[in-house]
Amino acid sequence: MLRKLKSWLGVDKQSKYVREYFYMTNMKASIYMSIVVIVLEIWMILRMTRTIFEKNLQSQIWTLTEKYYSNYVLLLSSGILMLLYAIRALTKKHKHKWIAFLVMIMCAAVAVFEVWMLSKYNGSGKKLADLVNYIILLSAAILMMIFSVLLMRGSEDRKWQSLSVMYVFSFVCINFGIIISVNGYAKGEQMLTFLTMELFVICLLVWRPIWGFIVLTVSYLIFYYRISGMIDLSTVGKFTGVVDFSTVETGLGDGIKINGFTMWLSTLLFCIANYNKTLSQAQKDENLEEMNTYLSRISVEDELTGIHNMVYFRSEAEKLLNYVTTDKERVIFLFFDIENFKSYNDKYGFYAGNELLIKFAHEINNSFKGSLVARYSDDHFVVLTQSEGSMDIIEMLSESIHHLQGEVQLSLKCGAYKPLGNESDVSHACDRARFACNNIKKHFGRSFCLYDKTLEERFTLKQYIVNNIDNAIENDCIKVYYQPVVSTKDGTICGFEALARWKEPNYGLLPPAMFIDVLEEYRQIHKLDMCIIENVCRDYRNAVDNNEPFVPVSLNFSRLDFELCDIVGYLGKMADKYKVPKSYLDVEITESALTEQQNFLQNATKKLHESGYSIWLDDFGSGYSSLNVLKDYNFDVMKIDMKFLSGFDDNAKTKTILKNVVDLTKQLGMNSLTEGVETAEQFKFLESIGCDKVQGYYFSKPQPYEEIKKLITSGKLKMPSNA
Repeated sequence: MLRKLKSWLGVDKQSKYVREYFYMTNMKASIYMSIVVIVLEIWMILRMTRTIFEKNLQSQIWTLTEKYYSNYVLLLSSGILMLLYAIRALTKKHKHKWIAFLVMIMCAAVAVFEVWMLSKYNGSGKKLADLVNYIILLSAAILMMIFSVLLMRGSEDRKWQSLSVMYVFSFVCINFGIIISVNGYAKGEQMLTFLTMELFVICLLVWRPIWGFIVLTVSYLIFYYRISGMIDLSTVGKFTGVVDFSTVETGLGDGIKINGFTMWLSTLLFCIANYNKTLSQAQKDENLEEMNTYLSRISVEDELTGIHNMVYFRSEAEKLLNYVTTDKERVIFLFFDIENFKSYNDKYGFYAGNELLIKFAHEINNSFKGSLVARYSDDHFVVLTQSEGSMDIIEMLSESIHHLQGEVQLSLKCGAYKPLGNESDVSHACDRARFACNNIKKHFGRSFCLYDKTLEERFTLKQYIVNNIDNAIENDCIKVYYQPVVSTKDGTICGFEALARWKEPNYGLLPPAMFIDVLEEYRQIHKLDMCIIENVCRDYRNAVDNNEPFVPVSLNFSRLDFELCDIVGYLGKMADKYKVPKSYLDVEITESALTEQQNFLQNATKKLHESGYSIWLDDFGSGYSSLNVLKDYNFDVMKIDMKFLSGFDDNAKTKTILKNVVDLTKQLGMNSLTEGVETAEQFKFLESIGCDKVQGYYFSKPQPYEEIKKLITSGKLKMPSNA
């Protein structure tokens, strides 16, 4: 309530922008107001001078000067000075400051005259109001002289000077209105001059409501006090004939009081409305200015860390590389990655993670002073700097990360790239530095890698994969290789795993390790998986149409498949197109994929189950959250990672772990499948502990379906009787 009251009275605290807005608005209004006053006063002075000579009133010149001339001259002077200060405030120029000398001369003349009038004042025949008026005019004249001197000296433009002149100018205007209207009222004239000056001051300028109320109330009270008891009886009944003078009141009549109150109230309401309108516009402009500033800032600044973003980095780096004075032999691009940062977020939360990023961002920014530093994304940063001395800074930053890490083991990886020749493609340079950095991820003890020819070949292949995946799919370069899944009960094939191979004319047959991770990194993996789905469905239809045996096929789905497309809907579409029973299509989802975006993937797996597909948990045991995954999801088959068999002959714990894992699957109502089987001993052991299915090179490596059929025909692989 108090805040609302303060806002309504205009005494609440205003921002710097709003105060500046009010100041500039009043300076603009002062120009219009001062020009009108100057024109009016010049006209009044000329008119009175002409009247004096036409009516031979030279003998009354001192009386006229006392009542009118000194007021006209002072108001004219203050109007000119206000105009000069307002122009300076708006244009920041002092071209016409010499005019202030004329103002000073006129004010000096008024001051001398008022001093002379004060010296003659002895109380006889004079009212106290006259004495007050002399002092007011003298004080105003002296103030105007001071501000004229300041303007002539060309002093620095300061708001308090312009505002002070505006306040004095307003005071002179209102005082002028009171004096002229009081003198006119004594002769039976209207108080239009007073009302005009009130409107000028209160309605043209913007006042806080509380000050507008005070100025209006005080000026009206002074005016009514001055005219109280005044009336020129010679004017009464001028148009009505005989008047009974005993009935004429010498005080203020009800009509004058009502009219005056109405004018006071109307002017006050306009003052409040003008203030609120200006305040509202100022706040709107301030919000727009803040938004523009914010947009301008975030266009070049990272919102979280406060250092530059990649938009600014690319722009400035390109300019720097194209400067003639830049020694490209000495510049280097650095790409930083805080390894294991996700674990830090998991343990301490995103707020703590953001705090760490902010601290490191400022650390790297301060360490590479004079260089271009930006946040690339997430926990990645890029720097364009001089190669000389950069290794020392990298080592120092690595130490800094260790101090910030807490209980989570963090390490700083840095990839570097040195531009060659006239190369100026910043994005390409950053990609290569990033590629070098990724090359040493998960390599303990290595924190720096310089992009070289070996990496160049791998990088070229990576770019080729990204740029040609669409062509490869269109030109049927993506092939499905099938690896048999064998039942431990009878040794027959109970399924296939569909694996992608890229038969590339320029590079030959590309294994999955060369393109799967690349396609996931560039978020194009869904294109490959959709291609595999259709090829598997087509192979099923061809086999059935040719009366060839076929068994269920498991398809590997990436986590990104569920984000980038409606993979479940597409699977159903292809199954319907090629008339593939849902029981012949199984979906494999890796354990690591299920640890992220849990709610999202839970809904996706539920939808797959409801659609009639069997869901397999792939690579069980390769991650850190295996038991949580089993708790949160429903699977039909658990694929035990081949790493469990890597120490089969040397590590006694392997068999115990495998037996318990297989028992766990039975207790959870799942089938078990162990991959990576390479020997007869491994197969016999898995058979003995009740593992349902096995897969590995002991039976067959992944091959095209035509080669699989040859193995079946030769008897090396057995199909079930119901296939």
